[in-house]
Amino acid sequence: MTTNKRLFDAIDHQLEKFPKQDMLSAKENGQWRTYSTQEVKDIVNRFSAGLLQLGVSANDMTAEGSDKIAIISNNRPEWIFTDLAAQQIGAILVPAYPTTNSGELEFIFNNAAVKYIFVSSIDLLEKVKAIQENIPSLKNIYTFNEIEGADHWSKVTALADEASLQQVEKIKKEVPTSHLATIIYTSGTTGVPKGVMLSHNNLYSCLAYSKKSFPFEDAPNDKALSFLPLNHIFEKIITYIYLYSGIGIYYAESLETIGDNLKEIKPNGFSTVPRLLEKVYERIMLAGTHLKGIKKALFYWAVGLGERYDNQISGGWWYNVQLALANKLIFQRWRDALGGNIEYLVTGGAACPVKLLRIFNAAQIPVYEGYGPTENSPVISINRKGKDGMKFGTVGPPINGIEVKLQEDGEIIVKGSTVMEGYYKRPDLTTETIIDGWLHTGDIGIWVDKKYLKITDRKKELFKTSGGKYVAPQPIENKFKESPYVEQILLIGDDKKFVSALIVPSFSHLAIWLKANNIPFTSHEDVIKNPEVLQMFEELVESINPSFNHVEQVKKFELLPKEWSVDTGEMTPKMSLKRKVIMEKYKAALDKIYS
Repeated sequence: MTTNKRLFDAIDHQLEKFPKQDMLSAKENGQWRTYSTQEVKDIVNRFSAGLLQLGVSANDMTAEGSDKIAIISNNRPEWIFTDLAAQQIGAILVPAYPTTNSGELEFIFNNAAVKYIFVSSIDLLEKVKAIQENIPSLKNIYTFNEIEGADHWSKVTALADEASLQQVEKIKKEVPTSHLATIIYTSGTTGVPKGVMLSHNNLYSCLAYSKKSFPFEDAPNDKALSFLPLNHIFEKIITYIYLYSGIGIYYAESLETIGDNLKEIKPNGFSTVPRLLEKVYERIMLAGTHLKGIKKALFYWAVGLGERYDNQISGGWWYNVQLALANKLIFQRWRDALGGNIEYLVTGGAACPVKLLRIFNAAQIPVYEGYGPTENSPVISINRKGKDGMKFGTVGPPINGIEVKLQEDGEIIVKGSTVMEGYYKRPDLTTETIIDGWLHTGDIGIWVDKKYLKITDRKKELFKTSGGKYVAPQPIENKFKESPYVEQILLIGDDKKFVSALIVPSFSHLAIWLKANNIPFTSHEDVIKNPEVLQMFEELVESINPSFNHVEQVKKFELLPKEWSVDTGEMTPKMSLKRKVIMEKYKAALDKIYS
């Protein structure tokens, strides 16, 4: 699909079809501040003009010839202003995660030869200033927050004059759809970051196919909450789907305020990752443990019904009657906690536990799981609204408009206008990854019912025991995470005699178990050494092991006292485990297992 649409055409598209008062909204000084479509257009045009005055240009509209603008910020309207302003004059946006370490940031900014950087807060300003002298291409840093001694981004828009605004209009018309809109650096779990080059054609065709396949209807009265990092392609593409659908975007203040923000704006949907859904579910279940008598009995009865729910197979009239009652008595409160208007939650980035999909969908909180790597802009497949569009445990049918095949070893490969232009300055990696137009994802999958794609593992994460047997860790880890007592788990076994596991217990659920068994809860460190706790986990492992082949079964495990996180370095910003980092960090625990 070749189109004449660029991402920034979303502004004129919205202005023409459904001009809004709340195109973008965020909390400012405790109040929601909305930006209308016309206001966004005016700000973005002045921003583009200011960048031109600073000497930002696209020169020859090539990846090398276009200036790069970097952004490190939380989700906010200014993020989108910066993105659109750079695009309109053919500059290329280079976003980075706020949690990216200084060494990686320095590599990214030098690799892309970044000219200007926009940051949100004082801590990010300090982070960039600490490496500024090592980035020769960098002219200046601007901030979104007012920070003493720093240049506020409004200084850029203030540079706009009539001549530069007219120049913006002229350049806008000349930006081809083949031009790069962004270079997104993916850190993955190992090695130096790779810059994924995505053109307007890549991204627009992905959003158009996704919008049609899901489907996202034009809905100018709808609202969406945004909190997943915008520098991740999943949230960015869904943002442009919202913009092209007339859906107002509201930015959560932080991950901690999501609950309050949902109740305030009552959105129709949002995108998320399974880890955050797990947290929501854990909080709900924890609240359930504090109920008494009939309320507690009804709560667990409703959850039990939810666990049996299947959208494709009717549970029979009696089950359906009970589920309708459970929705009225119990699940209504769950929906109210999410604002009461949720029509869709789209989840991606990692496998979503089937148990959660069953319960949330049973509770009339529709969760649709999708899949796709940054290199495909990113969507390859998604579960759909409507009959036969969704199957739990799969990532749904491929979106319309692309070709998807499985290699002999099960690797998923994809072809179409959504496939990236390549890795920036890495033709060697590009030719390894795109062969005869087919993007090799590195993910292993199978077809279910000849229609739905199911991801079974990462090609690189398959490990081989010293006995020569291959083990796919993800399905085993997902099975363990179904237990309320397992917060996180990492399977080990590469080149080892047997499979073992590092387990982070769910200490909130463990506290309830300890209380019920009259065992005092002291510290996390003490609890994981308690013989009765160890015995309980031993029994848990023994109960799960029979679900897998002998070679895949966990023979030994170690409990760990602290949850893995992005901040402590064991997880990527996408909430995927960094296996190598965890294994190095907990080498002593592994030595104990295999000694």
